[in-house]
Amino acid sequence: SMPLSQLVGKDVYLKLDALQASGSFKDRGMAHLCQTLKDEQGVTKLISSSGGNAGLAVATIGQQLGMSVSVIVPETTKPLVVARLKDLGANLTIHGENWNAADKLARKRVEEDPTAAYISPYDHPLLWTGHSSIVDEVVEELGHIGAIVVSIGGGGLLCGVLEGLQRRGLHQSAVIGAETEGAASFGQAWKKGELTTLSAITSVATSLGALQVTPAALERAKGHQERGGVFEAAVCTDAEAVNACVQFAQDHRLLVEPACGAALALAYSERLRNKHLMHVQGPIVLEVCGGSGVNVDLLAQWKTDFLV
Repeated sequence: SMPLSQLVGKDVYLKLDALQASGSFKDRGMAHLCQTLKDEQGVTKLISSSGGNAGLAVATIGQQLGMSVSVIVPETTKPLVVARLKDLGANLTIHGENWNAADKLARKRVEEDPTAAYISPYDHPLLWTGHSSIVDEVVEELGHIGAIVVSIGGGGLLCGVLEGLQRRGLHQSAVIGAETEGAASFGQAWKKGELTTLSAITSVATSLGALQVTPAALERAKGHQERGGVFEAAVCTDAEAVNACVQFAQDHRLLVEPACGAALALAYSERLRNKHLMHVQGPIVLEVCGGSGVNVDLLAQWKTDFLV
């Protein structure tokens, strides 16, 4: 990225997972998980509870593999995501006031159907192995990673990146996890050294909305540090995340959610880049994880709400 390299004063590269078929990085993990379930267990039906990017990834990959997909989403799911899920041919049920209620129904349906498999949005080792392919592709192109910046929601993407770095022996690469203030379940856990549960998500970055991260995220981040690597947990404001989305759209003509904006804010916010990027030796990779909960109207609304 020429604009971001000039801004940061170092070589900044973009891993554009926003261009995956479903709109986010989640296609990587979902493809690996669903293909494995089909090949090794003969699974023909997939049941998911995500009202966001994971649900879209299951529907996208399931369609490609010729599998039946059911998605149970909460009432808070954005209309544009509901419409996309229907377009992808998913059997859609709208149930419950939050993800936990939708997830409960999804698990119940899996229990009742022996041919179906439950698909977690982020908490499965096969998902993480699928996501780890990010590191393989970056290393093949760049040879080395000075630092990689990833957004953290439930921690699946982080687990995958850390797995890829360990497999490649890149113990010296810095890993920076990014969240927004109202969704910083990992940041709080990292500070305390143990898992913590948020009482609520109070951020515009609703795709980062896991009240608690998967325990593996904390374990793997500690492991990376113990092997001599640098790990940092960065927290931005909603305004910094939205500003990053707006600037990124202007610089690169791509729309991403504020959940992705959290990672981009490490470069676009002077406060955050001074704190986290100035000491990095070697190429900086921003994982542009994407997200489908965005359009021109929503970006304009966020701009009005947070930046004006």
